[in-house]
Amino acid sequence: QLAEAVRRLQLNHVVITSVNRDDLPDEGASQFVRCIEEVRKVSPQTTIELLIPDLCGNWAALEMILAAQPDVLNHNTETVPRLYKRVRPQGNYQRSLELLQQARTLAPWVYTKSGIMVGLSETDQEVRAVIQELRDADCDILTIGQYLQPSQKHLGVQDFIPPEQFQAWREFGESIGFLQVVSSPLT
Repeated sequence: QLAEAVRRLQLNHVVITSVNRDDLPDEGASQFVRCIEEVRKVSPQTTIELLIPDLCGNWAALEMILAAQPDVLNHNTETVPRLYKRVRPQGNYQRSLELLQQARTLAPWVYTKSGIMVGLSETDQEVRAVIQELRDADCDILTIGQYLQPSQKHLGVQDFIPPEQFQAWREFGESIGFLQVVSSPLT
C-alpha cells in the first residue's frame, strides 16, 4: 500500500518511520528494508528518509537497514541529557549518538539527521552542547523545534522559546559544520 500511494501521489521524498520494535529479533529492520524495496520498485526517483528508533543498540539491524540504501537516516535525539529519562524513559542518549556514528561508519554516503525539541526547561548551554555532540557524531542535518504537549498525559511545556533563540541555534549549528539546520518554533 505504501508503494502504491507513493506512485499515485508522485511523491519526490518520503519519510518512513515506526515505533520501537524491540519485540522483534531484528528490531524491525526487515520492515524498513521491505518498505525501501517497494518504494524503489514503483518510484525509483523518490528519495527515501528513514526515521528509526535506536534499535536497542543492535548494530547488525542498523547495517541491514543501511544496506537497503536509504537517502537519509534520521534518528531523533529528542532532548538534552539531563532530561532524557523523563522525556525518553526507555531511551539512552549515548546510544542515540552511537547510532549516528555507526551509521556514518557503515554507510559514509548516507545523510544522517537528528532532531531535538525544546521548551522542557533545557538551557541554552545544554542545547548548544547537544548540537556540538551531534556534529561530533558526524551528523549532517539537524532540526530543532518547540515541544508542544500532545495530551494531558504527556509532559507539560515549561518554556515557549522565542524565534530569535531558534535563529541563534541555527547559526551556531551552521558555524560548526552541519549541512543544514532547520530551527524554528514550528519545526
